[in-house]
Amino acid sequence: MRVRKAVFPAAGWGTRFLPATKAQPKEMLPLVDKPVIQYAVEEAVAAGIEQVIIVTSSQKRAIEDHFDLSYELERLLEDKGEIEKLRQVRHISDLAQIAYVRQKEQLGLGHAILMTKDLVGHEPFAVLLPDDVVIADRPCIGQLIHAYERTHCTTVAVMPVDPSETERYGIVAAEVDPELNGGGRLQRMTRIVEKPPKDQAPSNLAVIGRYVLTPKIFDKLEQTPHGAGGEIQLTDGIEALMAEQSVYAYEFEGTRYDCGTTMGWLKATVDIALQRSDLANEFRAHLRSLDTGS
Repeated sequence: MRVRKAVFPAAGWGTRFLPATKAQPKEMLPLVDKPVIQYAVEEAVAAGIEQVIIVTSSQKRAIEDHFDLSYELERLLEDKGEIEKLRQVRHISDLAQIAYVRQKEQLGLGHAILMTKDLVGHEPFAVLLPDDVVIADRPCIGQLIHAYERTHCTTVAVMPVDPSETERYGIVAAEVDPELNGGGRLQRMTRIVEKPPKDQAPSNLAVIGRYVLTPKIFDKLEQTPHGAGGEIQLTDGIEALMAEQSVYAYEFEGTRYDCGTTMGWLKATVDIALQRSDLANEFRAHLRSLDTGS
């Protein structure tokens, strides 16, 4: 069955960006001139996703407004003859069919995904964490969907990290699956450990915020006990799933930015600006002037 739906968990408080996130969602913080979440939604649409499901909370109305029509703004831009800006605004509301689910309590990533069970139904689906912005020649989630089509099993995106950073990620152990003729970047997972110290990590392959999940994950999440902080962890659900089904890790191609941290957001802002033809020359000159102190 084709992957048609994508879930975007966006109900967190964003406390690492206070005070900027006191009155606006962290997903709406701009990377140059687009909010963080729009990069993930555009990535999903470019990979062929037809329905976007965003998990929100009571403080996230700005996300719904962003992807909705804005008749007054469109009329203003049309009257002023600002056609390119009008095109950009209309593009946002035309991206995909978007539905919203409220997560009334912040009970973890696994719980957020469980909230979408009725909308997803009995079909495989993608999950994209908006904090993770991935710049790649091929959409990162599209790479995972292609990998899923080879195995029809749950597939998670992984990347190598420095051993000193394993305590920040879910870390997987994986092995070559002989049925995949080597598999390339795709390997069968044998273990997943949430945030292990470096001396207990099974590898240096870290899970990042891109997944293709089979609907069986909902059963596992419903059976997953609340862990630390009373949260339902997706890692625990995937670990339970591995006891019944093969789960694969895919080492994606591209550059990932953790825009849930200030430094990751700053790096993404600079790199994306330097890729923009309308900004790159002047911005690069400014950065060079900082190096020389002139």
